[in-house]
Amino acid sequence: MSAPSLKGVHHVAYRCKDAKQTVEFYQKTLGMDFQLAIAENSVPSTGEPDPYMHVFLDAGNNNVLAFFELPTQPDMDRDHNTPIWVQHIAFRVGSLNELLAAKAHLEGLSLDVLGPVHHGIFKSIYFFDPNGHRIELAADISTPEQMQLLGDVADEMLTQWADTKVAPRHAAWLHEKIANES
Repeated sequence: MSAPSLKGVHHVAYRCKDAKQTVEFYQKTLGMDFQLAIAENSVPSTGEPDPYMHVFLDAGNNNVLAFFELPTQPDMDRDHNTPIWVQHIAFRVGSLNELLAAKAHLEGLSLDVLGPVHHGIFKSIYFFDPNGHRIELAADISTPEQMQLLGDVADEMLTQWADTKVAPRHAAWLHEKIANES
């Protein structure tokens, strides 16, 4: 038997505190269209009684971001064993100018925005949604040659990391490039 032939991500789902507030936030901040809502009093896959509202937002290019509001469950919280910067939802924007315009738009909505942060092959800004989910907007600035170099060392880096848990230096040039631009 072979692995399935994937056609992309159907949707990614997160929990939210308030479905209406969440939909309005993503419409206002990122211009996402509200596609649809599904609500049930029991979970279709398990049959458990657990009322929910499941909302779906268009993230562009046939990508969907979804949220569940679960009013009978304990209050949502984040994973406190994971640093807050690790878990995030990242969206691509078309250019560095679009990234800077998005930052101005978000700050105009009184959101705290971090960045742009230079990652060598892209620049990003970060902010939080009303549920505490960290959101990243990223503008690619890489060259095909840079992506090829990174792809060429990916397997070796992963193997070295798995063996040592020490950051491999195969792509140190990426951060040296950032330091030289500062």
